[in-house]
Amino acid sequence: MQLPPPLRTAVDALLEQTPVSALKQAARTLSGRYRAEVRDGRLHMSEELAVKAYLATRLPATYAAVRASLEALAETRPDWSPRTLLDVGAGPGTVLWAAADAWPELAEATLVEASEPARRAGQHLAAQLSLPSHWKDGDATRDLAGLAPADLVTCAYVLDELEPAALSALVDRLWALAADTLLFVEPGTPAGWRRILACRARLIEAGAHVMAPCPHAAPCPLVEPDWCHFSRRVARSRLHRLAKDADVPWEDEKFAYLAVSRHPVPQSAMRVLAPPRAGSGKVELKLCRPDGSAGTRLFTKRDGEVFKQAKRAGWGDPLSQ
Repeated sequence: MQLPPPLRTAVDALLEQTPVSALKQAARTLSGRYRAEVRDGRLHMSEELAVKAYLATRLPATYAAVRASLEALAETRPDWSPRTLLDVGAGPGTVLWAAADAWPELAEATLVEASEPARRAGQHLAAQLSLPSHWKDGDATRDLAGLAPADLVTCAYVLDELEPAALSALVDRLWALAADTLLFVEPGTPAGWRRILACRARLIEAGAHVMAPCPHAAPCPLVEPDWCHFSRRVARSRLHRLAKDADVPWEDEKFAYLAVSRHPVPQSAMRVLAPPRAGSGKVELKLCRPDGSAGTRLFTKRDGEVFKQAKRAGWGDPLSQ
C-alpha cells in the first residue's frame, strides 16, 4: 500500500528542508516511545521535529492500518457510506485521508488533536483535499464536550497513549458521539489487542453491534500468548528508508482494530486470522467463525468453490462459509 499521490507530494514538501540526520534522531525517539507505549502525560508529537519524523516514518504505516480497517468495515456494510467524520486524536490527519479515499462522498470532517504542531501540519496537508475539515484543539480524555455526533467516529493509535483508567470513559464518550459507526485502531501487539478487547466488551454491553473484524459478538476465542492482529505491507519512500536506516523498500505494519455499529449487521463470513499456508492443491487457514470459535481448517480441491475462495484469501480477509 502507498499513500495517495497528493498526500505523498504534500508530505515531501513539508519535509524538504529538514536535514535527514535530524529526522533520524527524532524517528529513533518516536519509535522508542511507540514501542514502549510511554505514558508520561506528553503526546509524542509535541514538538515540530517529532511531527516531521512521524510524517516521514509513521504516517505511511498508520495510513495503511487505518485504510485496511476501513476497507474491512466497507466490506461488511457495502451499502453504507458516512457523510460526516469525527476523528479524535487526529495527529496530522491520517484518518481523514484514509476515510476520504475509502468514501469519496464524505462531506465534512471534524478533527480533534492536542498537539499544535500536528494540527498545523494536518491543516496544511488537508488543504490538498476538497473535503471541508474543522480542526479543534483538544485532549481526547478531557475536551470532547460540545462536539456534534458524526456518522463515523474514529480513534486510531490513541489508546496506547492513555492511562488504562481513562479508557472506559473515553469509549463511552466516543460511542455517544457515534451516530452510526465507531472504529478503533491500535498497534498489533498483545497489549493493543487487550485494549481492543476492553473496548469491545464495553461497547457490546452498551448495545453496539460488532461489524469487524469479529464475525460474532461472543467472547474472543483466542487465548494468550495468541492474539488477534493483522498486517499490511507498506511501501517506503526514499526519505522513509533514509530516516529509518532501512535497506528494504517496504515494511509490514501490524495492527488490531474494532468496528461497531448502532445497527445489526448480518455476519455470515469467517475471518482469516493469520497468513495462509498453501501447498499443492491445498491451503490451510486460521479462521474466526460466526459461531464464536476459532481454529485452522484445511481446504482442498474437493471443497470446490470454497477452495477457490480460500486460495485467494489473505490475512485479514473475510471468507464465506
